[in-house]
Amino acid sequence: MTARFTVDGIKVSLLGYGAMRLPTVDGGTANNWALDSSKKPIDQRHLNRQVRRMLEKGVNYFDTSPAYCRGESEAALGEALVSSGRGRGEYIIATKLSNFAPTTWSLGSCKSMFERSLKALRTDYVDNYLLHSIGNGGFATFSKRYIENGAADWCLELRAQRRIRNLGFSFHGDKKAFDWCLENHGKYKWDFCQIQMNYVDWRHARQVNSRNVDAKTLYDELTALKIPVVVMEPLLGGRLARYNWALANELTPLDPEASLAKWSFRFCGSFDNVMTILSGMTLDEHIEENVATFSPLRKCTPEEFAALERAAEAYLSCNAIPCNSCNYCMPCPYGLDIPTILTFRNQHLAKGGARDPRGILWAYAKAVPEELRRADHCTGCGRCSPHCPQQIDIPREIATIDAAIDVLKAETAR
Repeated sequence: MTARFTVDGIKVSLLGYGAMRLPTVDGGTANNWALDSSKKPIDQRHLNRQVRRMLEKGVNYFDTSPAYCRGESEAALGEALVSSGRGRGEYIIATKLSNFAPTTWSLGSCKSMFERSLKALRTDYVDNYLLHSIGNGGFATFSKRYIENGAADWCLELRAQRRIRNLGFSFHGDKKAFDWCLENHGKYKWDFCQIQMNYVDWRHARQVNSRNVDAKTLYDELTALKIPVVVMEPLLGGRLARYNWALANELTPLDPEASLAKWSFRFCGSFDNVMTILSGMTLDEHIEENVATFSPLRKCTPEEFAALERAAEAYLSCNAIPCNSCNYCMPCPYGLDIPTILTFRNQHLAKGGARDPRGILWAYAKAVPEELRRADHCTGCGRCSPHCPQQIDIPREIATIDAAIDVLKAETAR
């Protein structure tokens, strides 16, 4: 397993585990607070086996948050790590100060959240502690969450006490928050930063979403200050792992045996200031495939970088919706399966590729088998959009999909 950086004497595996989509007993996943792809309990035995397998294969970086998986991720991961039989010095735990709700902005609430994290994770210290999603909600929100309440300064005390070993932040959204952190690096001496990075967001983040910042800009600024990078969204919410004609046309000829996911991981791992690359790895086969990619990781050649840039441009030409299937838009009060509908649109209704009306309608019926959960039942109430981290105008997109389906139905009826 490729490793470049060391945390408290532990070599950090370049492949890390993101505990945001833990397996459930019905074979699904538990995603977040709003609605899970499954409402069933987390499959603790399965997770225990997966964590043991990852540790056996050299994966030792585990990222979680109080906000993940209905608030159950930390406890489930803590149980899995303890049950692995490994000593506390053999793995790295990363968790976050996820004080998103205004009711959790007080310093007392932040302190309570940290103590609950320690208890859930069954540890007396956290290796990597993050200010969570600092740009989400704009600079004013960032200031209230971390500056005005003294939380960022309190984290310095935690590091001095060795209750956290490293302090960092994850970034989405308003770059003013990111810039503030770098401008104050002299005081906080950030040990790492977590950013969204993949070969599409590298130079084209604003084309994916106008609120985003190119990963290259963030990476270069962090590297100039010698702040190591933790990569999130290497697969762009899974979109770069699913089959897409635009990506396959550019990448498959270079290596017919490589999955699209492998190309994404190799791209991110080709940059020397990357400490670790997070992957959900919900399925056992994800673990095996990803471990093989990183054992050892082969950096991209100039020819491959050029092909990945062409693939990014071709992907953007498909005009995909920037949905990461996070499910924050759910539950829909009218029962629509919003993430599945948007994913279907990206896979079957985006520009380019072969067009088979009957095949697309068959795929739609298979993807959203319950008619009441399909696009034509959207009322346009708009309750979903404010919760979307990517700020998608969901009712507008759903209406566009519904219209496209109607066109396909008319074509097949001729």
